[in-house]
Amino acid sequence: MSKFDTIALDIDEGVAHLTIDRPKANNAIDLKCARELMRASIICNDDPDVRAVLITGRSKIFCSGGDLKSFAKQGKDLPSHVREVTTHLHAAISRFIRGDAPIVSAVNGVAAGAGMSLACMGDIIIAAESARFTSAYTGVGLSPDGALTYFLPRMIGVKRAMELTLTNAVLTAEDAMEWGIVARVVHDEELLPEAKALAAKLAEGPTTAFGATRRLLHTGQTHTLETQMEMESRSLSEMTRTRDAREAIDAFGDKRKPRFKGK
Repeated sequence: MSKFDTIALDIDEGVAHLTIDRPKANNAIDLKCARELMRASIICNDDPDVRAVLITGRSKIFCSGGDLKSFAKQGKDLPSHVREVTTHLHAAISRFIRGDAPIVSAVNGVAAGAGMSLACMGDIIIAAESARFTSAYTGVGLSPDGALTYFLPRMIGVKRAMELTLTNAVLTAEDAMEWGIVARVVHDEELLPEAKALAAKLAEGPTTAFGATRRLLHTGQTHTLETQMEMESRSLSEMTRTRDAREAIDAFGDKRKPRFKGK
């Protein structure tokens, strides 16, 4: 297992517990953090034992977005520096999204800028009551990154996404649930136990089918009806080749609960 400085990654019983670990910098993403997130995504993608991912932040904040203090030190090199940071960050997000393992985001405090992007990367988002969500980018004269402009319109529609990104409105956890960003809101002390239980349950499921389903849902809004149905047909046919599908079909006939292996 790789050693990290800005994140923590612990793989236990099928769940990769990924924690942004820069509490003194409000868990902001600098170049090293972006690189380490990319490395973590490779590990999670390549390790067959990883069947679910749980992402959260250390201490009382999820992630405050890009590290503006590190940006301020770059001078005239800032544009190329930002390009490098986003290249690593976007590679990480792409690999997490394209993989099989479902992602649970446990938002334990402020999720701002790229932190909101990372939160929205989750297939299922659970928020503590103290969680707050804000785009924040245009407030400092910047535009979004981290696939926020991909995730948000799909979650809440273009007009509401436009409102959030242009006004930098701050959503409470309850607001975010009403808007359709968050699946559930729990007491702060219940956040990690709830998220861990959900991730553990997902890790016991048919991982390959989860991955196929995630990819179909991400393409469903851009393909034509006929193209999407063809993609569904191809995917479903491929799933019947998996060990988990055969096990579930046999279990149905035997009137027992299937034992999935993620294969």
